[in-house]
Amino acid sequence: MQTFEDLGVPDAIVTALRAQGITSPFPIQALTMSDALAGRDVTGKAETGSGKTIAFGIPMLVRAGPGASRLPAGLVLAPTRELAAQITTELKPLGEAVGLRVGVVYGGAPMDPQIKELRRGLDVLVATPGRLIDLMRRGAVALEGVRVVAVDEADRMADLGFLPPVEWILRHVPKDIQMMLFSATLDGAVARLARRMVDPVMHAVDNGSATVEAMTHRFLKVHHMDKAKVAARLARANGRTLVFCRTKRMCDKVCGELVSLGVKASAIHGDLQQRQRERALADFADGSRPVLVATDVAARGIHVDDVNAVVHYDPPEDQKAYLHRSGRTARAGAGGLVVCLIEWNQELDIRRIQRRLGLSDVPPVEMFSNDARLDDLAGWDPVIEVVA
Repeated sequence: MQTFEDLGVPDAIVTALRAQGITSPFPIQALTMSDALAGRDVTGKAETGSGKTIAFGIPMLVRAGPGASRLPAGLVLAPTRELAAQITTELKPLGEAVGLRVGVVYGGAPMDPQIKELRRGLDVLVATPGRLIDLMRRGAVALEGVRVVAVDEADRMADLGFLPPVEWILRHVPKDIQMMLFSATLDGAVARLARRMVDPVMHAVDNGSATVEAMTHRFLKVHHMDKAKVAARLARANGRTLVFCRTKRMCDKVCGELVSLGVKASAIHGDLQQRQRERALADFADGSRPVLVATDVAARGIHVDDVNAVVHYDPPEDQKAYLHRSGRTARAGAGGLVVCLIEWNQELDIRRIQRRLGLSDVPPVEMFSNDARLDDLAGWDPVIEVVA
């Protein structure tokens, strides 16, 4: 079995990884690490939950070196506040192992503490594009000292319309930087961004179908009056569960209904203050509120261990959204249950998604809130056991 030592990772970081129980690299890490440590530009294609943070984080910590006041040496760009915070949490102990400070700036949080931290000096800065541009225009941070840049979830950046700000930021870093770009897809606008790189080496872990196969998929036809009760039964049976809704208003409504049914649930969406979003994620991660009701803001880039089930309370817009949401479970080789609740007028859209995902052999089945099979849905075979 390949080890981080085999890839050339310094002993201090290997020890820090081992302290977290990480002893062998995931495929995307094994593929990209040697090239990135050698200073090459790298594009990595891999699905969410594949270990991309360590894949770009270790080479950045090794190659960026120390920064200075207002002048970070390494820069990580992330599309959302939650992902930026998560990357920072993951990289901080590795940075401490080699004497480097990792910090984060993002919108929705007070700016003054971030300015003070930048003034003290950060070696690696993790940032969302909008807040970074605000701080640059205020003179709180400059990028002429940056030696390594990583762009994470580049396809999500494109979905959110953040690639123009990313390109603006990249025009303000030195021309001879090392750049790493990680994304689930490398086409369209993401491909244009990749063309900024100098002779990049491309590595791909195409595990989209494997991720689908690792999940147990169930499609349930449910009356709209029964949906909250069905979701509550699923949550109670499965433990840590993510419930996805299309809109912020529906997210709050469903969360309230679940709480009224005795489920410990929190909501997370873009209208909440950052401290509320962080509290909801923390409660979900530590199990004090094991159900998180979310809009698609949580569908990408958030890693919480041991998410047992994902419930599409509102069906996703397309197969890409289905995979992004569902990818919160069945991570890093684990299994997981994915349940999509379908109202009578949504069946055609769901069948289209199923065809594109190769899930047409999992027929939608009518389900009622008092059906005992909800308590053991993962082991139930809907092909041979259908409720009339």
